[in-house]
Amino acid sequence: MTRFNPSIALESELGNQIYNALQGSVVEMILKTAVEESGDDYWRSRMEGHCMKVEKDILPDFYNLCEDVKRRLGFTEPVDFYVTGDSSLNAFSVAAEAEGQPHIVNVNSSMFELMSDDELRFVIGHELGHIINKDTALKRLIYFVFPPDSTTAPITLQYKIRLHDQLAELVADRYGFLANGNLSACVTAFFKMASGLDLGKMNVSIGALLTDNRKRLEYFLSDKGLSRYDHPVNPIRVQAINLFASARSEEELEKGMDELIGILLKVGNSPLDEVMSIFIASAGLIVANVDGTITDKEVDHIIQTLAGLQIFPKSFLDSVAKADVVDLFNKSVNAIIEKDPGLKDSLLTYMIGLVLSDKDISKEEINLIYAFGNDMGYSVKEISVKFAEMIQRNYVPSLESIC
Repeated sequence: MTRFNPSIALESELGNQIYNALQGSVVEMILKTAVEESGDDYWRSRMEGHCMKVEKDILPDFYNLCEDVKRRLGFTEPVDFYVTGDSSLNAFSVAAEAEGQPHIVNVNSSMFELMSDDELRFVIGHELGHIINKDTALKRLIYFVFPPDSTTAPITLQYKIRLHDQLAELVADRYGFLANGNLSACVTAFFKMASGLDLGKMNVSIGALLTDNRKRLEYFLSDKGLSRYDHPVNPIRVQAINLFASARSEEELEKGMDELIGILLKVGNSPLDEVMSIFIASAGLIVANVDGTITDKEVDHIIQTLAGLQIFPKSFLDSVAKADVVDLFNKSVNAIIEKDPGLKDSLLTYMIGLVLSDKDISKEEINLIYAFGNDMGYSVKEISVKFAEMIQRNYVPSLESIC
């Protein structure tokens, strides 16, 4: 049995960031008196009316299995377990809103046809892990502030929410392993849910599954594959649980997890994403600094542009600022133009946009733009036309200058 804590530091950090960004404590206080019908009432009615409740005298074996998982995880809060007649291989949990109310864990009936007892322990442990980790409470807050199909969170927040959701799944998987202590059962549970096949009947070995998983993981590690869903792709989940169960030290576990989290941090799939990020940050710092003063509006413009390529744009900008900014700028421009010469117009447009962002166009900034445009092969007139178009389209004078 592993001696490691099931939590993941980045997941906890992101959860706190999202909660604070959405003014969680204030919104939750308001919701307590504003919402007439609680989610508890909805879910309780649905489960009691349409599903089979797991009672000791009705489903004794599965009841005892669920209670055994609770004991193994040291979870003492009340939980009602249900089985739903459904052919999809799935389970879910709903944390209680009101103190003292039982939480809900549901397992679809198809799981019993395919899963061994230890595999079911992994599934139940995973769902209880979500409750222990308080994932449902954060989801409720997010869905209230940004109702699905109604409003959209800012792009950076969307990326952070998705990353948090993915890391929360890896945390829940760790609870699933703690619930059974059987790595083989955890791995076969993943492959059974992915394939719908009874691997035991097909004589598939755990060693073959892990070898195959490593091959599939290489696709994602080679900067080709993306994990863009709420749940990480299975090659990541299988390797993550393998690391949690098998690592010999905290350092080994963290090193392996850093490699996997690096896949989850990827936002796009263009080979130029990283070098374009470096250009945005370094060019932004150079343009903002040329008049001797970096304004908050200029920094916001850089960060907002970086947000389309980086989950942590502020941290990325800070890392570039600590390096040789001019050298990074020159190398990034050369790499971008060499790869795609057609992007030079976008580079010039970004730099002009940054000049306009603080509503104060200095002579130094103008000189820099013309020098850069000239290096890109533009004539003075072409640069002037581009500048004039953007002023006409985007420039708004500062209120301070006219008050």
